[in-house]
Amino acid sequence: MLQMLFKLFHKRRKKQKTAIQSNFFSIFATPNKTNMKKLLFLCLILLCATAEAKISLPQLFQSGMVLQRGKPIPIWGTADPGELVTVRFNKKQYVTTASFDGRWRVILPKMSAGGPYTMTVGDQVITNVLVGDVWLLSGQSNIDVTIERVYPQYTREIDTYENDQVRLFRVQNETAVHGVKTDILPTRINWKPLNKQNAWLFSAVGYFLGKRMQENTKVPQGIIVNSWGGTPIEAWISADSLHNSYPALVKKAQFFESDDYVKAQMKANAEANKQWNEMLDKADFVSTYPMPDYQDTDWQTINQNDWTWRGVGSVWLRQHIIINKEHAGKPARLLLGTLFDQDITYLNGQQIGHTGYQYPPRRYDIPEGLLREGDNVIAIRFINKYGAAHFIPEKPYMLCFGDDRMSQNPMPKDVIPLSNQWKMCVGAEMPQCPGGDVSLQNVPTTLYNAVVHPLAPYAISGVVWYQGESNTGNPAPYADYLKKMMGCWRDLWKDQQMPFCIVQLANHDGRQQSGFPQPITYPENPVRSGWAQLREAQRIAAKNDPYAELAVINDLGETVDIHPLRKKEAAERIGLCFDRLVFNKKVKLSPEVIDIKVTGNHIQLILDQPIEEGDLYTFEVADQGNVFHNLPIAAIGKGNVITLLNPAFTPTAVRYAWKDDPKKANVRSLSGLPMSSFELKLKK
Repeated sequence: MLQMLFKLFHKRRKKQKTAIQSNFFSIFATPNKTNMKKLLFLCLILLCATAEAKISLPQLFQSGMVLQRGKPIPIWGTADPGELVTVRFNKKQYVTTASFDGRWRVILPKMSAGGPYTMTVGDQVITNVLVGDVWLLSGQSNIDVTIERVYPQYTREIDTYENDQVRLFRVQNETAVHGVKTDILPTRINWKPLNKQNAWLFSAVGYFLGKRMQENTKVPQGIIVNSWGGTPIEAWISADSLHNSYPALVKKAQFFESDDYVKAQMKANAEANKQWNEMLDKADFVSTYPMPDYQDTDWQTINQNDWTWRGVGSVWLRQHIIINKEHAGKPARLLLGTLFDQDITYLNGQQIGHTGYQYPPRRYDIPEGLLREGDNVIAIRFINKYGAAHFIPEKPYMLCFGDDRMSQNPMPKDVIPLSNQWKMCVGAEMPQCPGGDVSLQNVPTTLYNAVVHPLAPYAISGVVWYQGESNTGNPAPYADYLKKMMGCWRDLWKDQQMPFCIVQLANHDGRQQSGFPQPITYPENPVRSGWAQLREAQRIAAKNDPYAELAVINDLGETVDIHPLRKKEAAERIGLCFDRLVFNKKVKLSPEVIDIKVTGNHIQLILDQPIEEGDLYTFEVADQGNVFHNLPIAAIGKGNVITLLNPAFTPTAVRYAWKDDPKKANVRSLSGLPMSSFELKLKK
């Protein structure tokens, strides 16, 4: 009955438009003052009538998009209540009617991979549509790390590779505290074909996963990246999922529902930062300290490997470097490792680079003609608002020349290393900058509301979840958070078997990310490790979910860099997880313990597969007081068994690689995949 009423309404409105158009032409044929007024009035009515009939599609539906093969494909949007909506695709037509609230949806049947096709929705035409596999990648900054960041690791591959069968889509960051949104914001990377230019600011993991899956499956690939650096998992979970178990988190989100409070805090924070920076620039020596002829002989000499400055404001470092005739005038690249926190870098008085926060590597290009024969001066202006200004060790510090100067794998052939010695002088000391920032992206539910809910029910093949660094301070509830997150996303897509690949945290010294760096040490004795606890939560969540797998990357990280650059290798391990989860291939993933036997003076760990044989390290056993101890000798790996010497006391648990940065962990499958860290209780 309702559908009949909608059709009558639609027909009546069409007749109304036709009548308006007829009157329009009769009036136009007899121009006079009265008719001109009628003409204006009818024009307004005609415009309104035309606007009423507009059919809208979500941002995901654009030319170049990839639709999921082998599954029903929802196409949806909005229109006027009662509007007839016609979708034409692949020589078939699908018709529906917009409901009372203006929403409509059609479901295309399962299709095989193919294309390009054209889709029309009403009068909108969407071209170059492919059908293949679609992957949703989400999490925090290690998904965000771009091709630009990892380019020196894979210069030749990125320079030469492009593939129109892989399409890239980047969800624009947005938050929502007042309930869920129905669409995402417009984005710059909207189903762009994979090439160096389009991928330059796109996720490196997404790039390499799309490349890998297309080469393996030979079908089109759609990569949707939906991530935000520094965000905790709570921001990605629905309020309904948190309400019963974590009511305090929901109340925290409700606290930010006051628009007046949020706007006032953000405005105050912006004003404080603006005033602080203006005061700093006014008091600093920006016009003199970078200049090559400035005399810095009375400045203090420091060694970058053991230097920190714990003040607030600015501090300057200068280094003189001699350039010979062969290199003078040539373009170069200055590698300044990674610095804490903000820097502005000059060469011979000219600014060549500026980075606003601690994580990005400093790679500053020097234009032709700036380097001169003889003495040259590099000046770094550190700007510090908290913590301690310092250099990050174990990073490259050098001038690179030649056509291969962009590469770091391998390093360029023609380099001039920088000295560890710098001249140092405080520029301007400042008071602490008042902070009232409201980071809504870190508030529970805000990202689920704004950038997850609007994506459903776009058909996808699986989800990559690469997150956890921001939860290492409180890892205890993480396994439950992860279970709830996967559950609410599956509920949203109405797919209880939606595959998830959980990317485990890489090895990293968690102390290095603070503003007060710690000496790089590799503790031999058992330690409390928030990073290891969170990895264990990820392992448990994946193990307890029949539609989830764990990608172990505890050998791909960097001690001093929370954003390791080996994203191609990480994408390969993600791809292996999907080979098993989605395509039912009999692939071996990282070794897992499937049984434990305690016999006499030995503990035997039975694995699901053979491993590389030899001495194995970083195993610990717990006594009856749950205090962990190192093994007196190395464990032995042979076949699919790891044998540990039973200690003098009665052991209650065993664990492996239980450190932030387990450098010595060396259990690997025969294909070279590392074993996850774990903590397992022993049977009594």
